[in-house]
Amino acid sequence: MAKKHSAAISLAAAGLAVTMVQPASAAIKCSNGFQLVDGAMLSTPYCRDNLVAAVARQYGFNAPDAKVRNNPNFKRHVCRFVGQDIRIKEACDEVNPNGRGRF
Repeated sequence: MAKKHSAAISLAAAGLAVTMVQPASAAIKCSNGFQLVDGAMLSTPYCRDNLVAAVARQYGFNAPDAKVRNNPNFKRHVCRFVGQDIRIKEACDEVNPNGRGRF
């Protein structure tokens, strides 16, 4: 009887461990600043910031995705140097507004 009970507990623990692990398909999928949401590509801050980091790395910056997303001052610094790149101009305008009028 003890063997059946311990086997049931082991099976339940294994099942719980499997349900706690998220499948790879649950990860956020970004492409050029757009996120795949319910089959549609939407511009999201998360993916725009990842694109800023990727473009900055192409210019030689050490710009991890998480640092650009979580540190607005770092994003502002990166955008000051590479923000005129057409791929990220709009994302950088969020932190470095330029142009006429009030900020």
